[in-house]
Amino acid sequence: MNTDYQIPEPFLFNPLKHHLGFIKEFTNIYIDKPDYNIQLLTRELKHLGRSVMDVYSGPLSIRNICSEIEEFLKQKDILRRDIYSLWAGTKMDCNRIFPLSDSSQWTLKFHDNPQRFVHFFPARNSQHTFRVKSNTLKSALMYNIIIAKDLVTGDDLNKVRPLLGLSPVKDALDTEAILEMIEILRD
Repeated sequence: MNTDYQIPEPFLFNPLKHHLGFIKEFTNIYIDKPDYNIQLLTRELKHLGRSVMDVYSGPLSIRNICSEIEEFLKQKDILRRDIYSLWAGTKMDCNRIFPLSDSSQWTLKFHDNPQRFVHFFPARNSQHTFRVKSNTLKSALMYNIIIAKDLVTGDDLNKVRPLLGLSPVKDALDTEAILEMIEILRD
């Protein structure tokens, strides 16, 4: 799998963390490719980090999202790196919220990179988004790719978690969250 998700410059966006349509495509590519490299898969999933994330589940494609943000930045004349950094702010807690055509809200931040300085991701509690723990998403992805049985058992979940460097699931809430994420990815 190619980790260059063809996000146009000047944008920085990780669709594997933040776009449900892409996440489902990613899963299906691995499911349809029986000779995949498990080390490559686990390396890609490490890009999901260790915290929580907001995942966009709305109708807009990644291309549409980029286009709408680009159009807004052009209209405001802030598409140049130096001007964008002043508008968005350069401190860790600086950001701007931008609405898209489907009423979802997106966080825009400055990223200190010459080519990819417009970092964006779904805003917290936005329409068409849900919040998920990184380890929950990783576990659900690995389960759907490697085991993919309809009846999910705790033993099956615990077979994939060590591949990710995760401890076995013991908590019922964690198990329930993973089961819910598995179902979301199957829809």
